Amino acid sequence: MFRFTTGEKAELYGAILQAFGAANERLETALGLDDVRARLRTVGWLDAIHDDDLQEALRKLREWQLLDVVQNHAENYRTAEEYERRNLQYSLTRRGEAAFAGVEHALSVLASTGALQTAVLEAITDRLDELYVLLGDSASSDRRVFTTLQELEGHLEALLANTKAFNGELQRLLRAEGADLATFREVKAATVAYLQEFLVNLDQRGNAVASAVERVEERGVNLLHARALQGAELPPVADGDPAPAWLERRRARWEGLQAWFRPADGSRPRVEQLHDVARRAIVTLLRVLDRITESRRRSSSAVQDFRELARWFAAAPGEDDLHRLWSAAFGLGPARHAHLAHPDPELVPSSDSWAVAPPVEVSALLRTSGRTERFTRTGKVRDIGGLKASRAERARKERAELEAAWDVLGTDGPVRLSGFGTLDHAVFERLLDLLGRALAVRPDAGGARRAVTSDGRVEVVLRPLPDGGRSVLRTSRGRLEGPDFLVEIRSPGALRAVQREETA
Repeated sequence: MFRFTTGEKAELYGAILQAFGAANERLETALGLDDVRARLRTVGWLDAIHDDDLQEALRKLREWQLLDVVQNHAENYRTAEEYERRNLQYSLTRRGEAAFAGVEHALSVLASTGALQTAVLEAITDRLDELYVLLGDSASSDRRVFTTLQELEGHLEALLANTKAFNGELQRLLRAEGADLATFREVKAATVAYLQEFLVNLDQRGNAVASAVERVEERGVNLLHARALQGAELPPVADGDPAPAWLERRRARWEGLQAWFRPADGSRPRVEQLHDVARRAIVTLLRVLDRITESRRRSSSAVQDFRELARWFAAAPGEDDLHRLWSAAFGLGPARHAHLAHPDPELVPSSDSWAVAPPVEVSALLRTSGRTERFTRTGKVRDIGGLKASRAERARKERAELEAAWDVLGTDGPVRLSGFGTLDHAVFERLLDLLGRALAVRPDAGGARRAVTSDGRVEVVLRPLPDGGRSVLRTSRGRLEGPDFLVEIRSPGALRAVQREETA
């Protein structure tokens, strides 16, 4: 069908079909050879064309079933030449009309930009309200119902076509990289303002359309289509009744209207999705505008700066110029590098030149990735269940040992330190801890020293002996000799009970 759009004579074929399309607009369905030539000039084909070339082009279009040819027997011909030129009448076939309409539509899509028009939403609401009134009035004209329904469908098609076209342009704009940053920035800023203006009261307009659809559905969509069918006055066709196909198209259009504003299955209306698309586009455009603004502030990146500096080094005329360029660019005069230090910076005077100072180790990653360390994946969290269990078991064991030591060391009253004699080494360590706590305390008026363990469970009291004396304590690891004391080891609760008895 669209074979005429390619090849060397594609422009001539297109001009001929355009000439027939212009003739159809004037209700001229058949054109002779001279008529085609005249129509070509009206559609912009000004090149000279021979009759043989024009006839060959018409023959190819007939071969592709885009044109049909009939003989004009109602005309009177004065000469044989006039008969040859005026006898054959060409007209567009249905296939040719479809091909020409397809090309026209393609050209219109290429020329259109799409738009988000809130006025279309208001027009849809108005037409729905008008249909609601017409359906409620049995005396209203079916033709009026038909024309109002046609207007409603036209507004809906305009909304869908403009929305799709604008969304396509918007996505292309988001991906575009304009050469002229100033113009590019103005276009995107204007688009952001356009989207923001469109979003104002969009929810309110969408709800108004949904309410209008609900009101019409209460009157009956089938009744609407039946009355519109009566007002359509469809012409008869040879291959059957056109009413079923016409009603099917109307139902499909109404389902499309429902999908946009009031879905029958309770899903989310497409107008809300349009709301989300517009908001996401605003956010994306604002981010792009920020990047453009940032790029205009800084005309080049660090990578470009270093590349330009490398070109300067390559073009330096001599070694002295290289040193001066190095000093001007980096300023590494002393032995202090930009961010790398010697293992012991204090051993290298800052006055030494970097040329004579010991070298600094530089990681190979600094040149390849710009980092001095390799960052690997974070290690897995260690399962400490076993560790907690072992520590709890060890704590229980230590508590049991401590209870056993207090049972051994506990005294019913004051005893001599030398009376402990030989002890287990663990018990001996507990006793030393108690003695150390008591000796660290200043004695009271009676010379007694009192101390309590950190957990407050055991209290020790040391009293000096009148006759002095020495004590020797033995364990499996050795012996300890020191002054002898009267030792009393008990819990603070037991001690307070004894004191209460003595007071009583």
